[in-house]
Amino acid sequence: MSLSSDTPRPRIARLKAAMAAQGIDVLVSFKPEHTFYMSGFNPILYSHPVIAILPAEGAPTLLVHALRDAHGRDEGFVSDLRAYGVWSTTKTMGPNWQDALSAILAEKGLEGARIGLEADSTPVARWKTVEGLMPEAELVDSSALIDRCRLIKDPDEIANARIAAEMADLGMEAAIAALAAGGTEREAHTASQAAMNAHWTHKLPDTVEVADFGGLEGGMVNGLSTWVLSGPRMFRNCDNSITRTPQQGEFCAIFIWSIANGIHAENERTVAIGPAPDKRRRALDTILKIREEITPVMTPGTPLAELYNITRRGLIEAGYDANIPGRIGHTIGIGAHEHFSLDGKTDVILEPGMLFTLEPNLRIPDQDVSTQISDTILITETGHEFLTRSRGGYIEV
Repeated sequence: MSLSSDTPRPRIARLKAAMAAQGIDVLVSFKPEHTFYMSGFNPILYSHPVIAILPAEGAPTLLVHALRDAHGRDEGFVSDLRAYGVWSTTKTMGPNWQDALSAILAEKGLEGARIGLEADSTPVARWKTVEGLMPEAELVDSSALIDRCRLIKDPDEIANARIAAEMADLGMEAAIAALAAGGTEREAHTASQAAMNAHWTHKLPDTVEVADFGGLEGGMVNGLSTWVLSGPRMFRNCDNSITRTPQQGEFCAIFIWSIANGIHAENERTVAIGPAPDKRRRALDTILKIREEITPVMTPGTPLAELYNITRRGLIEAGYDANIPGRIGHTIGIGAHEHFSLDGKTDVILEPGMLFTLEPNLRIPDQDVSTQISDTILITETGHEFLTRSRGGYIEV
């Protein structure tokens, strides 16, 4: 992807304000989603650490292995990019990231600083390594600080979420069509992914990438993902689709995650294979009614927990007291499942620029009843916008 280094990122200002509030002098980030958040660069492969260094004062620095030097200079919005390691003629700061990081922090006068490091995603060995590099520094957990800043999306993130949502909608329609033709789970899965990839191939410019975030032992070149689960397999929630043909009277769930330039969208639908038996139809109608009750309150100022409380009340009134889910959605963006859940405990208040999924559901194993419907929602200045817009309601094929 290509992001202009001249365009200010409001996220950097939000991070610095949060750092000031917590007395953190510099963020040192290794987590792929966070280094992308601070730099706009996703190397896809993370076998060599990518490190974002964001001081409270001054511009950020991105440290990458020499292998990623050209890629990072082409795509990120951080102008100060440094390299470590050995790779042909690439000029680097030395053979390893440890010495390079020490030198950068010393250059910025931060050897004895209060350093924010993500405790929830940093291996103990790496945390100890950084401690050893900076014996005069104080290391504190920055996980929650960054997660909270990620709640509000920048304009470029919202624009990419719209692109991702459009692909998810196309993938959903293709999967439903495959099921309507009598297809198996796997055939619906493949049709969906083919439709999304065809749209990316033929309709979107080269500035739109669909890469996801890899880890220490692998990468994710294409993050357009669908899985289809039918009948009793819906209780697995996530699994590879198999060659099972959904049976008449069953429900079949289609789950789609799409991504554009590092920002995800989610679209999920429950499809009835032929007329649904009363127990399944009643459960689905209950969920659809609850979604209608939630929709008007998805507006700035509403506690996110209120969406969960409406669901809870609706399920109790319908007699589903024993089947109340632990959550009815989650925040979304750089992560397909970002940190905050739509549950009764979250302290998040809805603000313009927030993205989340709305997915109240029912799981009743002893009745073989399961529902799954999810949309990606953007909170706007005056209310909300459904970014995923494929047909909803009761869908029968």
